[in-house]
Amino acid sequence: MSEKSVVPSRFLFYLMIVSTFLLILSSLFLLQFSNHSFIPRSVFKLILVNNTSVYFTPNFKSEQNKTYPFSSEDLQSHAQRPMRSRDFICPFSNSSQKMVSLGKQRKIVCDPTQALLRVFMYDLPPEFHFGLLGWKGRVNETWPNVNNPNRIPQYPGGLNLQHSMEYWLTLDLLSSNTENVVRPCSAIRVENSSQADVLFVPFFSSLSYNRHSKLHGKEKVSVNKMLQDKLVQFLMGRREWKLLGGRDHLIVAHHPNSMLDARKKLGSAMFVLADFGRYPVEIANIQKDIVAPYRHLTRTIPRAESAPFEKRPTLVYFQGAIYRKDGGVIRQELYYLLKDQEDVHFAFGNIKGNGINRASQGMALSKFCLNIAGDTPSSNRLFDAIVSHCVPVIISDEIELPFEDILDYSEFCLFVRATDAVKNGYLLNLLRSIKRDKWTKMWERLQDIVQHFEYQYPSQPGDAVDMIWKAVSQKISSTRFNFHRKNRYHRSELVVKSI
Repeated sequence: MSEKSVVPSRFLFYLMIVSTFLLILSSLFLLQFSNHSFIPRSVFKLILVNNTSVYFTPNFKSEQNKTYPFSSEDLQSHAQRPMRSRDFICPFSNSSQKMVSLGKQRKIVCDPTQALLRVFMYDLPPEFHFGLLGWKGRVNETWPNVNNPNRIPQYPGGLNLQHSMEYWLTLDLLSSNTENVVRPCSAIRVENSSQADVLFVPFFSSLSYNRHSKLHGKEKVSVNKMLQDKLVQFLMGRREWKLLGGRDHLIVAHHPNSMLDARKKLGSAMFVLADFGRYPVEIANIQKDIVAPYRHLTRTIPRAESAPFEKRPTLVYFQGAIYRKDGGVIRQELYYLLKDQEDVHFAFGNIKGNGINRASQGMALSKFCLNIAGDTPSSNRLFDAIVSHCVPVIISDEIELPFEDILDYSEFCLFVRATDAVKNGYLLNLLRSIKRDKWTKMWERLQDIVQHFEYQYPSQPGDAVDMIWKAVSQKISSTRFNFHRKNRYHRSELVVKSI
């Protein structure tokens, strides 16, 4: 055989080997990324939800390494009893998960057995909730249609808004059973109270106090008191209340004067509150109740518009009521100490005129914003400062803060004891000692956590509504734990008495 014929033969031989190797490699690659199909899952991984294409970033490694905490026997036993929400974590409540709609965005239906919290909401008449907003439904219609966010009944503005948690939580539960509303599935409304982790009482108590606590015309009893009396009578007669003595019920009473007539009788329930300033410890305490943030009144400053250290000429800012009763006396003392100091804004102010806009502009141009105890330990001023990216200085020894089990407030707030704050020169010396680098670190952290203090409809992962439901979930677990411990010998004692 000639040398010329050998060269092409070797070339063809090597070419066949390389081709065969590439064919085997490509086949293995395809098999790795498909279960029983040769269509690679790496191509978009489209999942159809309610006839909608939704794109999820693939995470093959996590799927391959996934382990399941239940054996087949465990799963069978779970299927034979009503599932509780704490047995599962809802996959769509993770705020870090990226989801982009490729078509018309529709609701992702959450399985109630996978929700963090299953909530039964009483169908109270509209006079307890949206009727207080002037909403009038058709005959026998209890709830407004919340399908379109632009057409839901609007909550009154001004100072009413700062205590509007009851409104946002109720809307969120209604939307959990509504099509075309995309929201987290931390809390899902269920129709059967026996399947619920918590029972929600949809009474707009803060609005009832703000709008209906005074007598009008020939009234002998205010509408606010009348509604509270009717609510107590209703709940006390319910089998659900009697079952655990109301311990698994959730009532929003965020305004410090709301539920004044009923709170003692309903004190075993979980309250959503601003703080514990006007409550005896046996009625409200951090062990059973939830502290919720005020709804801020100033606008949220977008990250791109947030002024850095050198563009905030005011060192410290406070604008609000100065002469207060109870613990608020410290405001007067600080006013006389600071009012004439350079680069300090300490002035009386309210929401009238252009008050909110002026406060928003002032906070956005200040390095530090004072949050001083007033009639109660807390105020919406703290949350106005947060959304303005103005580092809050908290001077309120008895304050309780929302979501403190998750958030470390010392990363973005300064805490000063009242006894130190009123010492001549102490506060200004402290604030002036904080240099640009330290302040900037706190300022950046403020921008990261702003979302946790936003009330909105529909709710979003990690916003104030979502965070409140998660806080409720933790409270209900500890509440049931304590109840079951106290009930250890109860049944035995009943048997002995019956013998």
